[in-house]
Formats: sequence, C-alpha cells, structure tokens
Amino acid sequence: MKPTLSATLFALTFGVAMAAHAQTAPQAPTPGASDPSFSAYSLAQQCAAKSDNTAQGQCVGAVRGIVRGYQYGVLFLSQRASLPVGETKRVSLCLADTQVSSIVDDFLADAKQVNEADLKRTPAEVAVLGSVHAHHACT
Repeated sequence: MKPTLSATLFALTFGVAMAAHAQTAPQAPTPGASDPSFSAYSLAQQCAAKSDNTAQGQCVGAVRGIVRGYQYGVLFLSQRASLPVGETKRVSLCLADTQVSSIVDDFLADAKQVNEADLKRTPAEVAVLGSVHAHHACT
C-alpha cells in the first residue's frame, strides 16, 4: 500500500521537528505546548534577541535545520513516491539566493501577527515552514 501525500508530509514534518529540536538548547517549559522547549514562541524570542550572539546562533541553526530538513524531505518524497503532476512543485520552496537572515526576519514579522498563546502552542517548525512557504513558495 502506497502512503498518501498527507501521511508522507506528516511523517516528513515530524522528522524535521525531531532534527530541529536536537539543534536547540533546552529552555524553561511553556505551559500548554506539546514540545515546550521548541515552540514558535520560544524560537521567536530567541530570534528577536538580536544583541545575544548565542541566541542568534541557535535561531539561525534551528531555522536552517528546519528548512534544510524540509527540502531534503521533499526531495526524498519526490524520488520515492508517485506524485501527481505539479505536486512536488506545490510543496517545494524556492530559496535561491535567499539569506537565512531574511527568512528569520519574515518569521519574526509573521510571528508578531499571532497572539502569544497561539505561538506557545504552535511547534516552531510548523511556524517557520508556514512563514517560509508564504514568502518563498514555488509558483
């Protein structure tokens, strides 16, 4: 039985979450989050700390890990599954000549539009990928 696209993307997102989580330092728990040390809120707080070199390094590493993990997952999926025409392009990201700092800035701007309670409940990888896909989807 072949896996469906949604099941495969769920597995891909879970794998990206695990890889990205391994790159972040432990933080104080956030009530209500499924993985409190890696919520969109905690990542946004880290990324917003522009004068803290450690926080910036962790932010850039996490964002880079999330994006690269997703891109490798899409590549793997396109090589292993028979997808309808255009489906791979629909889930791909077009990031040629895009700096990580601009991805971080887009994520922070998008995060500011969401209330704090929702950010605390949202996994960081979901928020980052949503932001990146909104700004850099392939058309």
